[in-house]
Amino acid sequence: MDDQTSQDHEALLQFLYMAPIGLVQARPDGEILMVNPLCAQLLMPLVPDGCLDNLFTALQAVAPDLAHRAASFQDTHGLVCEAMQLPIGACTDGAAGPQVLSLTLLKLDSERLMAVLSDITQAVQRDRALRHSQAWIHSIVSSINDYALLPLDAEGRISAWNASVERLTGHGSDQVLGRPLALFYPDGQLPPQRLADRLLEADLHGWTLDEGWRMRADGSRFWGSCLIAPLHAPGDQRPDERAYSLIIRDITDRREANEALRRSVLCDHLTGLANRRAFFEAAELELHRWQRQPRPLALVAFDADHFKQINDRHGHAAGDAVLRHLAAGLGATFRNLDLVARSGGEEFLVLLPGTNLDGARAAAWRLCQAVADREVLVDGVPIRCTMSAGVAAMDAEVDGLDALIKRADLALYQAKALGRNRVECWQPGLRHAALAAQAG
Repeated sequence: MDDQTSQDHEALLQFLYMAPIGLVQARPDGEILMVNPLCAQLLMPLVPDGCLDNLFTALQAVAPDLAHRAASFQDTHGLVCEAMQLPIGACTDGAAGPQVLSLTLLKLDSERLMAVLSDITQAVQRDRALRHSQAWIHSIVSSINDYALLPLDAEGRISAWNASVERLTGHGSDQVLGRPLALFYPDGQLPPQRLADRLLEADLHGWTLDEGWRMRADGSRFWGSCLIAPLHAPGDQRPDERAYSLIIRDITDRREANEALRRSVLCDHLTGLANRRAFFEAAELELHRWQRQPRPLALVAFDADHFKQINDRHGHAAGDAVLRHLAAGLGATFRNLDLVARSGGEEFLVLLPGTNLDGARAAAWRLCQAVADREVLVDGVPIRCTMSAGVAAMDAEVDGLDALIKRADLALYQAKALGRNRVECWQPGLRHAALAAQAG
């Protein structure tokens, strides 16, 4: 190494050490060559054994496909991924929602990767608030022909008629007066408890907004947004004084673009299920609802049994086909109201609002049976797979999402230890038994 190269190398080391963002240089297989203190600080919570020697291993739980992305990047240099958001768990500063890291991975040359890691938790929270504000403004200034405006009473029932409703949905006054907002949703999509949650969130935040399929009087559907804003004074909880304004907009023409954006940000690229970011955002909201008003809420952690053997025997392409098969089974088994996500390589999480421990266990077992009974054909080769599941229910002793996930994971370890292809529920005392079985 000549003097100039040595000086450049020393300058790079100094830059890595002093940079105000997390930087790590690694080999193509993820082996870490250099890491600055800030990056080590961000990564260490993801490494239970404290061994920070491989970038892909450290990020496996939150970015399971990162190694595959890097290996399949064909250019000699360039961006492997940019500003990938990685929810990693509860915030350490007490803020609402999960901590979120941003990861950018660059291929410098055939021998070196550079990762840039930063904590963007507060920026994500600000962006979410901004998106709500923009949606509110868009609803106000949008075309008069694509929205309906209705007043709601304290329980979310339509309290007065407006001709815009018939123009947008085809419902006449006799069909809507006194009916709940759920009238415009597919069956089961807005149960009474969820409607009550939305009204309360409107009280707390000034509005609440959601998008999805909406129903017309003739049974056809359109992609619409529903924005609810309180008409009463903030903090006024007297039932006889509470009232709301509802704006329903037909945004079918923007659905494809909105869905493409949603998939790119919130969906797992392999299975199409929600990714970790989407899961943590929605699950934190559901836990806030539970804390305001406890009701049944359960979580199921699934893991494909002996999945490494499938990859080793049939190849990673076959493993990917099996994961897509499992994702399809999850989507068919659980309700649209449930949140189904891929949380890791062959790991999945399902959050079930309004479902108790027994109901979640029954649904989990239906999936395990369905998976065990059906082969996956990959290039004409039948592959059998089974799943194990751990179930936990929310209660007063669970202090957050991480604790609920930990309970479900412990029950999952127990299911694995007892022979796999089974469902176990968390119960007091399970921690030590499950950890002992795992260690054995």
